[in-house]
Amino acid sequence: MTVQELLVPAPTQTLNAVDLEIARNRLESIAEEVGMALIRTAYSPNIKDRRDCSAGLYRPNGQLIAQAEHIPLHLGLMPTLIRRALEEFGADRLRPGDVLITNNPYLGGSHLPDTCVITPVFRGQELLAVVANMAHHVDVGGITPGSMATHATEIFQEGLRIPPIRLISEGEMCEDILALMLTNVRTADKTRGDLMAQVSANRLGARRVLELVEDWGSGHFSAATDALIEYAERRTRAALASLPDGRGRFVDYLEHDGVRKIQIPIIATVEKVGDELRVDLSETADQVRGAMNCSYAVAEACVAYVVKLLADPTLPSNAGLMAPITVTTRPGSLVSAVFPAPVANGNTQTSQRIVDVLLGAFHAFAPGIVPAASSGSMSILTVGGQDDVTGRYFSYVETYGGGQGALPSQAGADATHTHMTNTRNTPCEVIEREYPLRVERYAVARGTGGNGRHRGGDGLIRELTLTRGRATAVVATARVAEGPWGLEGGSPGRPAVVRLAADGEVRELEAMSTSELAPGDSLSIQTAGGGGYEPAL
Repeated sequence: MTVQELLVPAPTQTLNAVDLEIARNRLESIAEEVGMALIRTAYSPNIKDRRDCSAGLYRPNGQLIAQAEHIPLHLGLMPTLIRRALEEFGADRLRPGDVLITNNPYLGGSHLPDTCVITPVFRGQELLAVVANMAHHVDVGGITPGSMATHATEIFQEGLRIPPIRLISEGEMCEDILALMLTNVRTADKTRGDLMAQVSANRLGARRVLELVEDWGSGHFSAATDALIEYAERRTRAALASLPDGRGRFVDYLEHDGVRKIQIPIIATVEKVGDELRVDLSETADQVRGAMNCSYAVAEACVAYVVKLLADPTLPSNAGLMAPITVTTRPGSLVSAVFPAPVANGNTQTSQRIVDVLLGAFHAFAPGIVPAASSGSMSILTVGGQDDVTGRYFSYVETYGGGQGALPSQAGADATHTHMTNTRNTPCEVIEREYPLRVERYAVARGTGGNGRHRGGDGLIRELTLTRGRATAVVATARVAEGPWGLEGGSPGRPAVVRLAADGEVRELEAMSTSELAPGDSLSIQTAGGGGYEPAL
């Protein structure tokens, strides 16, 4: 039998184990290729260097088939966003050559910079599948460069909100739509380049899907997607059944709502019985005034991530993963925000705390598999303004790693992205080439991890100086008041610290803050260390 013959499933509507594994790998490889094409052709360092993007394949009704191993937050919420976007636009209105675009958080998106491009895949007039990718754009308008204002009090202050609309109609670019978008952002050149990279990456994915259907036939392609979703559900149920039955409740607090310091409780009740899981977040605080709110799809993404983390990291990520899991949220709450709540930092901050709360609830009945708390934030910094040499607007966006919480069997990793983020760092050379910024320091914050039999990971330090012009800097981090908690007697990690050096003075800033920078001013962020596990020997 040739290699090509091995790649073609047997001509039957029932897939055996070999066919199923071939189908899974071929479909997942398409999603991976879409993501890599986007990374390699993007204009902004935020996508091409930091890889702040994700990709997946979906059925015509929006059900997830396969996705690449990109960012847990994106990957967990995109199924909801794709499904609801197709429902709102109307799948029956799609035509060959159409491409949709949306960033609406109230449909299941994260925040406005995370823009989703959706490409239907037709064979003749038959809609076979949907290819979609999501990428964080460095600016989508709003009251601060980078569109990540912590102090926004309504969605309109955060930038341009796009309903599901055609960016391309039957193969023709909707130039009026594109012009409207680019007119309302500060970095039009980067935005246009990144959007075209998204469109092109999806086009590659669509071509790969059609090649697959050419090999298999549309009937077997549909059967394979059915089988993969059923397989993921079976695997998830088996993984859940292997965990102890029980019920746990846990409360943790955000320390800032973006506008002011305030304790904001996030409460999770987790109940696992047999091969099913119920998660209730409805007791969580009401949505807040500042930009710390998030959509219910973010909460669902956190649950999906924690299940894979604790039960089986190899579980297939498709619609079957969530079939045995029920997530309850309360509309109008912090974790299920409704219009016109601002949401810019809900995914960078609140999602990380949702994960901590879920881990705490699981620990009540499944000790021995739960890690201590990690740094608790994606620790995002945006610096933007107009470069007085080039005359162009710039927007530096980066999330910083921190200390990983210690595990029951080993120490936490240092200076790493944890939980709902999976981006890379921006190399120092790229920062200094692309922006009027100088990297003064980039180092592991030694000694910040919590002590214990297994130590928490250390945070990191990044210090930047504005070299010319004026700029607005927005810092959003967490665990500044109290460090991440340890487990089983382990010590908490050291809290995060944000400092601004300006006018000959150095002062500490709040966890959420906005500052105006002049040439020579410096900002430094020291992210929190992870919690320790068990008392030190």
